[in-house]
Amino acid sequence: MKPFETVATARISDGTLLALHRRGDDLFIHLDGEELMSSRCHGSEAALAELSLAEMPATGYPRVLIGGLGLGYTLRSALAMLPPRAEVTVAELLPAVIEWNRRLIPESARALADPRVRLRIQDVAAVLSEAPAGRYEAILLDVDDGPSAVCFRSNLGLYERDGLLRLKRCLTDGGVLAVWSAQSDPSFAKLMRRCGYDVRTQSVRGYRRKGSRYVVFLGRNVDTRRRGGRRKWPHG
Repeated sequence: MKPFETVATARISDGTLLALHRRGDDLFIHLDGEELMSSRCHGSEAALAELSLAEMPATGYPRVLIGGLGLGYTLRSALAMLPPRAEVTVAELLPAVIEWNRRLIPESARALADPRVRLRIQDVAAVLSEAPAGRYEAILLDVDDGPSAVCFRSNLGLYERDGLLRLKRCLTDGGVLAVWSAQSDPSFAKLMRRCGYDVRTQSVRGYRRKGSRYVVFLGRNVDTRRRGGRRKWPHG
């Protein structure tokens, strides 16, 4: 197996080391030696966009928030599905990740230059705190390894009751919250339901129909006054 080649590094605010590595044709981002993402295994990141945007309310002017740029696969998949008059806000906390996408990944550089994209170099929680009620038709979160395996302690609140209610407030009626996770977490799905979401989970592969399995939590924002007539998730 070919060794990793260090392409770039950056120290983040808490002192941990973020590193971009290359092995062969593949890129990898590691946080203190732990792999966060790679171009070799990106199917689940694309599925995060595909599953959620296929279920969001129909409109000619969809507004989507993506928490976490990664290597750009979720953003690129979202743009491929969205109409010309969509608006996609990308919240990425780490400037180095944005620089690497722009400088080293041509497909991501083109996506970030798309006129539909609004880039915020900011914690997604801060973007949510500024958003008016009903701002987004879909919110996609891929900022951790999952609700029970956060990469940054500041993200813990996103997966707790108050965070889920804040996310719900930012969604339109019928809007969709999608959360990427490295593993199943029945307690998180149960908490989403208690917060007023219609919930289903979808197992997805890391690379097409192969590779490791991951989970996407999908929650539709339901107006509690109209629950009797709500649209049901398809089975899957």
